[in-house]
Amino acid sequence: MSIEIKSETNHSLTHVINEPKESQLKNLLAILFNNKAATIGAMIIIFYLLMALFAPLLAPYDPYEINLDNKFIPPSADHWMGTDDKGRDILSRLLYGSRLSMGVGFAAVAFGALFGIIFGLIAGYYGKWVDSIIMRVMDILLAFPGILLALAIIAALGPSLINVTIAVGAFSVPLFARIVRGSTLEVKKLEYIDAVRSLGANDLVIIFKHILPNILSPIIIQGTLRLATAILSAAGLSFLGLGAQPPSPEWGTMLSSGRDFLFSAPYIALFPGLAISILVLGFNIFGDGLRDALDPRMKN
Repeated sequence: MSIEIKSETNHSLTHVINEPKESQLKNLLAILFNNKAATIGAMIIIFYLLMALFAPLLAPYDPYEINLDNKFIPPSADHWMGTDDKGRDILSRLLYGSRLSMGVGFAAVAFGALFGIIFGLIAGYYGKWVDSIIMRVMDILLAFPGILLALAIIAALGPSLINVTIAVGAFSVPLFARIVRGSTLEVKKLEYIDAVRSLGANDLVIIFKHILPNILSPIIIQGTLRLATAILSAAGLSFLGLGAQPPSPEWGTMLSSGRDFLFSAPYIALFPGLAISILVLGFNIFGDGLRDALDPRMKN
């Protein structure tokens, strides 16, 4: 038996709980493929994921090997993206750096989503003073610009890639919390939640089995869009020397080392900058496509 859930707002929230998952997936893929921008974004993301996965097979040289006899070689047949000031192959470092940059981005968003979802569910479901306390803390975190909050956290914890992940994830928590809280407030008022409660289901079952699955769409959309911000923020912190430390091939660190040679060897900074820009663009346009596919408010 299928149950349709509709909100009283103009942007109807419709979920068919027992709708076959295969049908949902086919509808989602159809919408995404019809969105050319989302398709391009997905292709970019898949390309980068494959690049990170097969970096050891694709890299022509050791990304850490120093060869001062080969420093500042411009792009050529032997070194497609040239070499840096220590003779290291830039292409090899970019390939291995994709693992670090994307790994930090995914880990930071996962960190922010985990705590944001928990806080948002608790605040939205229980309301009253619990909601007030949690959301006032979230408001305090939102009062700080994200990069400044990350800088403060790293100043307390020290510069490292792990601490950058924590710092970038921390300023994602209130964003997820607010989205989840709003969706929870909307869903918990629906009749089927009262029916489940009347059958004796406890709060944990209601929250994680009946509410959370029905608010995943905005979480997925926000997570995809936050990946772009997380990767860009992590690269920025590494550029400032607060994240990955040399000789790590993280893209922000590579940018930082190449800024001293912008006029004599611009390719050292050019290729990491392009790698970051294209990946961030891919996540942004794919996130927009997901929003069109999953958000009922975007449908006519």
